[in-house]
This record gives sequence, structure tokens and C-alpha cells, in this order.
Amino acid sequence: MAEARRFFAPRAWVAGAWARDVLLASDGGGSWSEVRTGCEAPTDAEVLPGAVLPGLVNGHSHAFQRAIAGLAERGTAGHDDFWSWRERMYAVALRITPPQLEAIAAFLYAELLQAGYTHVCEFHYLHNDADGRPYADPLEMSLALVRAAQRAGIGLTLLPALYMRSGFAASGLSEHQRRFASTPESVLGIAQALRRQASPLLAAGIALHSLRAVDDGALRETAAAARQAGMPVHMHVAEQQAEVDDCLARHWQRPIEWLLANAPVDSHWNLVHATRSTEAELEGVRDAGAGIVLCPTTEANLGDGVFDLGGWLALQGRCCIGSDSHVTRDWCEELRLLEYTQRVVLRRRNVAGHAAGQESSAGVLFGAALAGGSGAAGLRLGGFAVGERADFCLPDPQALALAGVPPEHLLDALVFSSPRTPMARVCVAGRDVPLAPPREGFLAAMRSLW
Repeated sequence: MAEARRFFAPRAWVAGAWARDVLLASDGGGSWSEVRTGCEAPTDAEVLPGAVLPGLVNGHSHAFQRAIAGLAERGTAGHDDFWSWRERMYAVALRITPPQLEAIAAFLYAELLQAGYTHVCEFHYLHNDADGRPYADPLEMSLALVRAAQRAGIGLTLLPALYMRSGFAASGLSEHQRRFASTPESVLGIAQALRRQASPLLAAGIALHSLRAVDDGALRETAAAARQAGMPVHMHVAEQQAEVDDCLARHWQRPIEWLLANAPVDSHWNLVHATRSTEAELEGVRDAGAGIVLCPTTEANLGDGVFDLGGWLALQGRCCIGSDSHVTRDWCEELRLLEYTQRVVLRRRNVAGHAAGQESSAGVLFGAALAGGSGAAGLRLGGFAVGERADFCLPDPQALALAGVPPEHLLDALVFSSPRTPMARVCVAGRDVPLAPPREGFLAAMRSLW
């Protein structure tokens, strides 16, 4: 049980805008029990030294890929794209051990907390040992991630991923994918075991790796079981043009088009990337109530393309952000790049703001990421409101990027002004968390892997 606490902030981001003189009270269960604006500081409340923001959900993470951040940036002869990057990623996926995964994830999760993420959705497909055999305990790798999150103090939604074949026309996995092998029964078993341990900081859902990696019957079977259990469902979809072309050749439909017509897509679903989507497909996703998880720095790093953010916001679609391969672990940079790619393509400014009919693009982007995070995580993580989890982050009031910035422009400066503003304090479920990543284990794992 968390300790009931009371905080008083000179400014806090409440209901999509900055509010002054805000009382934030958390209960013993780690949720907000009282949120009041425009009040005097109670004598029993801790006065915070600056403006506070709700913590954000990182909606898409492959923690083991933190081990290749910065190490897959040298081109080789010939064409270099997502598919060549994937071959480099396999080098770590085939060797990493459970203790190494725990050490790398604990370091990563502390980095995410430093940046103001307070919850992470882990899209997890490293299920088997290095030879591709199931571990004696099917949760071996999953529990390494759970322990890492507990060490860091971050909230975790673990999404065991169904991964069955290497492509639409394949009958099974490639040798490089042997650790990913899974069945509907195996991934549902992991999720159900973790749900028995559920807490304010731990939830579970299901991931379907992609249409190319899951056959139609298994997709429907797994999705139906997840729907019955009320679990979030995540799926990579329409990330690469090659995936779209292969899906057209196989099904005579585009990936999102096929998914909407053949799968039980609803408000529990979260489509990751959706980079190659049409206006009609986005309307269908919106009508189904599903969300989209955008990973701007990874999508740029891999050359995926640019999502139609303006169109999605105009449809009032639900979205959140993720850091995916973790070339960046900072939500400010994700939101900045998300807006800047739109500006480059459309040659206009404040694309998000205009699409949503608001002045501040930073406010629109942050608000969208905050609102969409709860659906991705399967928990109440919607910010400063009674019943939501008691998370907040305090940007360093002395940060150089914020010097001289009027208070009402603080969020604009956080997103669009460099250098990065560190978080001076982060609270998760009513508890302060350490902001120093555990370096020793991470460095030992990196030395062994590389």
C-alpha cells in the first residue's frame, strides 16, 4: 500500500491546460483522491518548487533493443532500410540472457522515468532460450522484465507477443526468429499468470506481432480471448511498404483494411505505427474506437515514413507515443519530431494545433499522448483527476531551456526548446522513484553482448 500524501503545486496541467495553485492528494492505493485548483496551500501539504505535469505512458517498448541504441547506424553496401536493420537486431535477440535482459531493462526503465514516463507497455517476444527451446518456466524472460520495472519503480503493462511465422507465405519462423516462437495458448498463459499478480503498477495484455507473423485463425482466437478478459491488444501494422505490398498479394487488401474487416477491432486495440494508412482506413480505426501508438524517433530512424497526424487529429482519433527501439528515451523529443516531420512534409507550422483547432501544438500533442496512454496500458493513467493513478513529474525549474519562459508557455518550451529539460522529481502511484539508472549491471551486460 502507498502512503497517502498531499502536494501543492503553483501550476499543474489539469484537464488540458495549466491551472494555478493546485492541491493534489493521493490515497493509500496510489490513486488521486482529491484534485483542487485555485486554492491556498494547506498546512499539511508538501509545497512543490515548480510546475508539475502528469506522467506519460510509453505505449511501445522493446526493452532488449536498448542494447543496440547507437550501434546500428553504420551503413553497409547496398540498400539499407528496416529489413537490414532487423538483421542487426537479431544479433542481440539471439544472445541475450534473462539476467542481461533484466539489467538492460532496469537501466532503460530508469531512463524513461528520468524523462517523465511513468508507465511502459512492453511488447515482448523473447520467449525461449537461445536455442529456441521453451524455458522450464514459461515466464522466465517475462519475469525478468517485471523485476526490472519493480527495481526502477515504473509501471508496466507486459504484452506477451504471438509470433508464429516469418512472413505471409511462410509456414514457420526463420532460424533467426527461433526465440520468438509462441502459440495462442502460450501467450495467453503468460498474460493470465501476470494478471494474477496485478497491482497499480503491473498489468498485462496481449500483443499480436503483425499480420505477416500471425495466421488468421490464431489472430482471431487470441484476440477473442483477450476481449473476453478485457485486456489491451497491441499489434504492429502497416509500418513498412513491403508489408503493405505482401498483404495485398496475400489478401487483396491492405493490412489495416484487412484487419478492420476480419478481426474484432474495438476500443481495446492499439495499432502500432500505422505509417502506411489511408484516410478511409483511419476513419475505420476511429469508428472502431481503436488507438494508434506512434513512435516518431524509431519510425524516423528506420526510414518508415510519416504518419498522417493532421488527418488523425482532425478525426479526433486516440493516440499515444512509444519509444520502440529506444534510440531516444525522451517523450519531449518524440513529440517534437512528430510535429516537425509534419512541418517538413506539409511545409506548414503548428500542424497539430491547427488540426485540433487549438493554439498550442505542444498542448495538443501532450494531451493526446496523455489521453491515449490509458487505453494502451489498460489502466487509469489519465492525469490529474480523482481515480487516476497518482503519477507526476516535476521539470527542473532551473533548466536552461526554461529560463525566462512565461509560465503559460512552459509546455511549449519543454517540447520545442533545447537542450533537454531533465525531470527533477518523478512520483509513481504516490511514491517518489529514484532517477539514477543502475549502471553497473547494464555495463556488464553490454560488455558481454558486444
